[in-house]
Amino acid sequence: MHNRPESGGGRLDDAARAGWLYYVAGNTQDQIAAKLGISRQTAQRLVSLAVSERLIKVRVDHPIANCLELAERLRARFALDLVEVAPSDPASPSTTLGIAEAAAAEIERRLGSTEPIVMAIGTGRTLKAAIEQLPSMDCPRHKVVSLTGNISPDGSAAFYNVIFTMSDRVKARSFPMPLPVIASSPQEREMLLSQPMIQPTLELAARADVTFVGIGDLGPNAPLYEDGFITKAELKALQKAGGVAEIVGWAFDHEGRLIEGITNDRVSSAPIPSRESSLVVALAMGERKLPGIVAAMNRRLINGLITDERTAAAILAK
Repeated sequence: MHNRPESGGGRLDDAARAGWLYYVAGNTQDQIAAKLGISRQTAQRLVSLAVSERLIKVRVDHPIANCLELAERLRARFALDLVEVAPSDPASPSTTLGIAEAAAAEIERRLGSTEPIVMAIGTGRTLKAAIEQLPSMDCPRHKVVSLTGNISPDGSAAFYNVIFTMSDRVKARSFPMPLPVIASSPQEREMLLSQPMIQPTLELAARADVTFVGIGDLGPNAPLYEDGFITKAELKALQKAGGVAEIVGWAFDHEGRLIEGITNDRVSSAPIPSRESSLVVALAMGERKLPGIVAAMNRRLINGLITDERTAAAILAK
């Protein structure tokens, strides 16, 4: 049975009155004390009692309240360790607006840690937009490691690889992956990953404290295809095998299972860090990415998500 104060209903009446004056009428505790003819300390206790007895129910009347509610529902349904839901702009066609800013704030917060951390970074348009939002920081105590190669098929630097931009912004020790994103053969991949200069980077990525990645869809305009990393035939083969999305090049199906062969046996990326020991946060929004987001959460390829409210609502409606 729920215990009531010894003074019974009268005490609760006073608490309700004090709570109304504070939360609804906007009075200070001094003003409440004067209006009720009590001490400030008693007014403070009555306001606290109104909250503890659940006489006061606070409703945030602001668009951000919907984002907070959606985030909590996502967290509960998918057992996520971190969820951020940014407000949507219905008039904007952007696939990064809102979540790039939210991701930048989270990255900045993590880099503000006084304890040294290892941060692993993926690649992609959303992550690049987030890194560009970062302020200049001085973080020599931290290490930032790339999960994926930074060389395009034509030998140029991969445009959406963000490790160098990030290391320049935050002045942290950076560990790039000087490899092609996708090797020409499984044998070449094994040879490249066995190089002594690559092994420390792979080992560092495996023990990342926090990881930020994008989710690329495998539709007709798949980033892997548009950016020249895979051919049209390979994209169609991935689609035929059930592929819906990829994270740092690792293609997976609607259940979050990695596709066997095709391009996955040539991906030079590090494995996605363990979700048991690392927080792996995906930055993704938009209808095209819905299947990939849901699959990644269900399979626990990720345990954190930064998205927008429209995408969050669509996920929860499934």
